[in-house]
Amino acid sequence: MQFDWTGILTGAPLEWLKTGIVTTLVVTVVGSLLAALLTLGLLSLRLAGQKSLRALAVGITELFRNTPILVQILFWYFGAYNLLPRGWRDWINDDHPWATLPGNVPLLSPEFIASAWGLGLFTAVFVTEEIRAGLAAVSPGQSEAALSQGFSRWQTLRHVLLPQALSNAFQPVVGQFLNLMKLSSLATAIGLWEITYQVRQIESYNSHALEAFAAGTLLYLTIGLIMGRALLLLDPAKRRPLTPAPQPVEVRDAV
Repeated sequence: MQFDWTGILTGAPLEWLKTGIVTTLVVTVVGSLLAALLTLGLLSLRLAGQKSLRALAVGITELFRNTPILVQILFWYFGAYNLLPRGWRDWINDDHPWATLPGNVPLLSPEFIASAWGLGLFTAVFVTEEIRAGLAAVSPGQSEAALSQGFSRWQTLRHVLLPQALSNAFQPVVGQFLNLMKLSSLATAIGLWEITYQVRQIESYNSHALEAFAAGTLLYLTIGLIMGRALLLLDPAKRRPLTPAPQPVEVRDAV
């Protein structure tokens, strides 16, 4: 078996791969930012004092956690997008040079918006549950101590509980954001120009299926490894100053 890399690393196939890399990276970044914002909103609802708000958060979490992400992306693209006002859809479909990245990657397109929103929401419901599990691992005495010092409930959550919860659940949270990057491959179903879409296009263009899918696998692996190492640098446990160990006290006999 021999690999003929010239069929994917030259000419149009190489440009397609570059476009796929840029698209995958951008949709991952935008989806991750949306996931972080939606996680804060869902956490606020889950920890709210009103039962109706907590029930709303539970309903959203159960709905999007228990349905396939591919079905959700198809729903946002074919269903929800068409419910937008016609003026909004016309504006999105217009040419926006200021929102076009190198490789002719448009940030304002139905495919990109549906993919980023679907991936962000799907990731957010899982990250919310991971952080809730981290909150459950924090000692109740932490909250009581903060309240006794005059902290409000919001200040206690922000400055005392959430940092510890994020530290407890950091590894699973990193895993969810890595999954977001990998799940972006499913956006090929709605025509997003990410890596999988470009790999399939190369395979149809010159039948270099083995080389194309091997290159796609290596690209996802490389992005995942770099992204994982970068996120681990933000681990609160690694940046927390270590408490110096107490020095032994020498006891001498009184003279």
